[in-house]
Amino acid sequence: MTLSAVPAWQFSSAQGEANYQAALRQYPAQAIVDLAAMRDNMRHLVSVVGGPQSGTAVMGVVKADAYGHGLIPSALAALAGGATWLGTAQSHEALLLRKAGIGPDRCHILTWVYNGTQVPFDELIANDIDVSVGSLAGIDALAAAARKVGRPARVHVKVDSGFGRNGFTPQGFGAALDKLVPLAKEGVLDIIGQWSHLAVADSPDVPEFVDATDQQVATFNEFTQRMCAAGIAPKIRHLANTAATLDRPQIHFELTRPGVGLYGYEPDPAMGTPQTYRLKPAMTLQAQLGTVKDVESGHGISYGRTYLTPQATSTAIVPVGYADGIHRSASGFDMQGAKHITKLGGPVRVMTEQGPKLLRVSGRVCMDQFILDLHGSAAEMGVHEGDTVELFGPGRGEDYAEPTADDWARAADTISYEIFTCLRNRIPRLYLHAPEVLPPEDLAKLDPASIL
Repeated sequence: MTLSAVPAWQFSSAQGEANYQAALRQYPAQAIVDLAAMRDNMRHLVSVVGGPQSGTAVMGVVKADAYGHGLIPSALAALAGGATWLGTAQSHEALLLRKAGIGPDRCHILTWVYNGTQVPFDELIANDIDVSVGSLAGIDALAAAARKVGRPARVHVKVDSGFGRNGFTPQGFGAALDKLVPLAKEGVLDIIGQWSHLAVADSPDVPEFVDATDQQVATFNEFTQRMCAAGIAPKIRHLANTAATLDRPQIHFELTRPGVGLYGYEPDPAMGTPQTYRLKPAMTLQAQLGTVKDVESGHGISYGRTYLTPQATSTAIVPVGYADGIHRSASGFDMQGAKHITKLGGPVRVMTEQGPKLLRVSGRVCMDQFILDLHGSAAEMGVHEGDTVELFGPGRGEDYAEPTADDWARAADTISYEIFTCLRNRIPRLYLHAPEVLPPEDLAKLDPASIL
């Protein structure tokens, strides 16, 4: 009998259970995404800005394949939760949303990262997709495409309020206005929005960063004054990311752009935990154990012998590695002797006959697998090949001993975003509660084999 470290999944139908079994045969790891959690996270974010009638809309940011959660299912869950905008960095994802049947009558879509010499501005305009401009060349190219299509482009003017990335600087904004104003008067460009990115809004514990955010807000407002004075006052302003949506109500303006909050995480552990903000992580990453065997004391584990077993023990293979997006930097070291180096690896929840155990990656993460020192006898613990282990999930309290993406981020010296965004598509994405969350016409937009 195999053991499972994850809860018994509640399938929507016999077909949902069959889909799950098929995924187990397809690959020895699965990412289970709870669409109800995602919908509820968005509902909460909408309530934080005052609700649907507050005058502040909410964008579900679904860039990067929805932070690894799946573009179309996540977008639909965000809309089910009350989002009226969707945001993608890359234009091809914006077009995929429209091609999936998410029309302009249902939500606005904004895209903002592109190579201005090759981006299909004409397709974006034809599909009623809003486009950010933050360079003079971008203005020229977008205007040319609008003339070609024969309809105005919906434009959001990106300003650099202190982030140092995309957008017009205060010094270069005069030249931008010289181009934007006549194009707006001509009807080639419809100036919809003004926006910017915050650099350190997720660090409320650092006074100098709070001051830096205050300065960005002041600079952003100065850009607004210049646009108004030039006769192209923005209809919509948006500056608030997840952190500012949760913590700076004075800059909610007409639109907020929560990204990681949609997926159930706080922007930075310095702000607290997901539970602090009534958010629930939507993804659980699980895997099925490969080889389980006994080894002697002092046995080297994985490349470089960076981990030596401190006593006779059993080990187990978790058959996912850095080719799947498991960070090599989450390796665990325990070098005994003269070169003693200790570093905790990524955490894994393993079920035993005595209850759950939280174990750590032992040795270096390999391309397709990593190894766990079980710190005991597999036979006595009841651990077998085929057991389901949990790499991370919602984090159901300390007693449950469930790792989260934040825990993996600490082990890998990174942020939670990178933990789930880097998961490769060879790991199947499976969706819980899809029939509960989505109306039939949206459910039909999902891959039927992905629905649990």
